[in-house]
Amino acid sequence: MFTGLVEARGTIRTVAPRGSGKVLWISAPFTGLVLGESIACDGVCLTVEAFDASAFQVTAGEETLRRTTFAEVATGRSLHLERAMRVGDRLGGHIVQGHVDGVGRVRAVTPGAQWTRIDVDAPAELCRYLVEKGSVCIDGVSLTVNGIDRAGFNVGIVPHTLQVTNLGALRSGTAVNLEVDILAKYVERLLGGRVGGVDLPVLRAAGFTRGS
Repeated sequence: MFTGLVEARGTIRTVAPRGSGKVLWISAPFTGLVLGESIACDGVCLTVEAFDASAFQVTAGEETLRRTTFAEVATGRSLHLERAMRVGDRLGGHIVQGHVDGVGRVRAVTPGAQWTRIDVDAPAELCRYLVEKGSVCIDGVSLTVNGIDRAGFNVGIVPHTLQVTNLGALRSGTAVNLEVDILAKYVERLLGGRVGGVDLPVLRAAGFTRGS
């Protein structure tokens, strides 16, 4: 569990294949790492498999490569890093699982006097979870949705966030990891209609009705 507040930036030191996945060594300014702990890397929750004084090792599996920008990952890439939150920590962003839902693509970046606007095209299956003034996670950064259109959404990035993250380097066409608000997905599931724990469409397909 994470909050979407970037703790540090790291750099991919090495990339090596492992079956249908990839093994990454990521440099990081962390101390006190523990084997098996979770770290969000550009919003992707990955497990620490090994570490030394300046870096840690993780594996991005087949599902991770399919769902995220890690499919095109390369050495030298800068990543947003966040260690898992502890019970009692401040929830400064929003509830982030580190389970990326899909890849979006930056449509436009518009600098302003007080903030920078970023428009992102998002997959249609994710857009239904977005609401104005709701939360979205872009490359592991918790942000507020300022507006929605048919193709995606836009956010405003304040100077501090531009300074401590890589979002200032985004350009039109850049791919980004997106995680929508988990609460929206649960609400959709609960309101979708269920009887005895079984989805109504499944029951209807089997010939049952509400009165059966």
